[in-house]
Amino acid sequence: MAQKTPQTFENHARVLPAFHYVAFPLFAINFFFTLYQAVTDFSWAKLVAFGLAVALILLFFVARVMALTVQDRVIRIEEQLRMRALLPADLQPRIGEFTVKQLVALRFAGDEELPGLARKVLDEKIQDQKTIKKLVQHWRADYQRA
Repeated sequence: MAQKTPQTFENHARVLPAFHYVAFPLFAINFFFTLYQAVTDFSWAKLVAFGLAVALILLFFVARVMALTVQDRVIRIEEQLRMRALLPADLQPRIGEFTVKQLVALRFAGDEELPGLARKVLDEKIQDQKTIKKLVQHWRADYQRA
């Protein structure tokens, strides 16, 4: 099996070429083409085609949001369990204070740095995912993202 490129803050975003570079451009072209047809040479059939193009664009975005929502729910559970195993006793009762966005960002922190970073996020009330990810010193890669 080919070795994966080490994951960092700079390269951790996931791009699915078939989804982002093929499906979306085709849906967008279809949307604008059917809009053009419906405006320049109106017919009910062309209006229905445009409605279908709108539905396909909506489906594209809604499908992505649903996949990411499920992924975030799984990450929330996984990170809460991980924190129960790694955080010191004084932080254990505070696990419920983390937002889903904070937990999603903290998943990249290595086990040894998670307790300190978790304390910092709670004490300083850091909400921004990008800010939390930039605080991670020892990146814990996640190659199984949606």
